[in-house]
Amino acid sequence: MLDIHDLSTYYGPIRALKGVALNVQHGEIVALIGANGAGKTTLLNTIAGLLKPRQGQILYQGRNIAGDPPEAIVRAGISLVPERRQIFSTLSVRDNLLLGAYARASSDGNAVEVDVAQMYALFPVLEQRKSQMGGTLSGGEQQMLAIARGLMSRPKLLLLDEPSVGLAPLIVREILRIVADLRTRGTTIMLVEQNARAALQVADRGYVLENGQIALEGSAEELVRNANVQKAYLGRQGEREKGRGRDA
Repeated sequence: MLDIHDLSTYYGPIRALKGVALNVQHGEIVALIGANGAGKTTLLNTIAGLLKPRQGQILYQGRNIAGDPPEAIVRAGISLVPERRQIFSTLSVRDNLLLGAYARASSDGNAVEVDVAQMYALFPVLEQRKSQMGGTLSGGEQQMLAIARGLMSRPKLLLLDEPSVGLAPLIVREILRIVADLRTRGTTIMLVEQNARAALQVADRGYVLENGQIALEGSAEELVRNANVQKAYLGRQGEREKGRGRDA
């Protein structure tokens, strides 16, 4: 579904991605783990068209989308759920969902309403809060809204950027349960996470990104067993989780 070759993205003179190559197959959950500043968000933003690469290819269903505008990439079937949710805090839950379908709303009104109902079925708390302003939701509810908004474009590939950030462990488990459930509904997922243990529990395969380069790849089970991954990302995971936010 997604094949990335020799991808390099810059911020001015700074080379943030350095010849990245990876692939995501239809029906998979692929985790991308790494430390802060490794380039994980840069990679997702480049795939989504928010950043333009200086070199390389992003082949989506066989077509190179590198450099395409974000709206064209959404229409092609890729949706990004950004880090820290970035919902519209002064709009209602329902209006946030409708904005997620902006690329097709004018010609697909009835189907949009069907999809809103489906989001309420998938995330019952959102129906309870449908008239509530997005900024008044808890952190976990905002993350559910951000995922639901991303699904409103009917993506074939969902890019999830740090869905666990700032959330209590119980809420993290619920969010990742939802992620696993989305795959059973036919959505392919690329999951960026600093919480490596949680990500590898739901992923089929994974990549480790270090300093803008792919340092390691393998099945989720192989990465969990890898001594370097254990030392760098898993050994003190519990302590790192204790230090994270508790915005439930």
